Amino acid sequence: MRSGQKAEFREVVYERGRWELLERMRGKALGIMRALQSSNLAPVIYGSIARGDVDKDSDLDVFIPNPISSTEVELAVEMAGFRPLRRVLVQATPSYAPKGYLFLEEDVSISFPLVKLRTVEREFYKFAGELDLSGASEGIRRAGVNKQLLLIEPKEFGHVESPVVGRESYVAGLLGISLRTVMDRVRALDKRSRVGRTGLFIERDLGPEENFESVLAKMEAGNPALRRRLRVPRSI
Repeated sequence: MRSGQKAEFREVVYERGRWELLERMRGKALGIMRALQSSNLAPVIYGSIARGDVDKDSDLDVFIPNPISSTEVELAVEMAGFRPLRRVLVQATPSYAPKGYLFLEEDVSISFPLVKLRTVEREFYKFAGELDLSGASEGIRRAGVNKQLLLIEPKEFGHVESPVVGRESYVAGLLGISLRTVMDRVRALDKRSRVGRTGLFIERDLGPEENFESVLAKMEAGNPALRRRLRVPRSI
């Protein structure tokens, strides 16, 4: 948005089908979150399912923010009766924390960092809109930014959307995150819109007998970029 240009606000009214889709997705998310919370893993949901602007292509990702033993996560999942279809170690870029993904369905996953997240990485989830179990149980919808760099603010009728570019400080204050995080996400999503989605730096499917930590340790030995990220000071 250029200097002097007014932000464009658009009201989006949800039809019945969209509310029903959100209710179904929230119900599924709550089942997973409660299972993880029973093992004190403090899960959150983020993105469209937290904001409420879901559609037929929306994924459901339950995220555990703090590093935790993958064995603890998988045990909690197993005790709840879930059977992952895939177990995948992912690192989006050389500078981002590697994470474990348990895919319960093609579009339903549980993810968790394998190292402590940097502040900008942790705030990414709040940038997109984040809810803990209590908020999700109460039916709260959280403001956040979608992949088109539109701020989504939930309303009783649906949501109001408006541009982020040119209003970065306002968005940071509204979402309770640093301006640095907002600028980082604006750069990343702007690049994605111009060049398209790029591949993941690491995407490694695990075999039945492998665990995330041992696979990560083996990969670190032969991957200098990964080794540098794993040694990032915890205070950053």
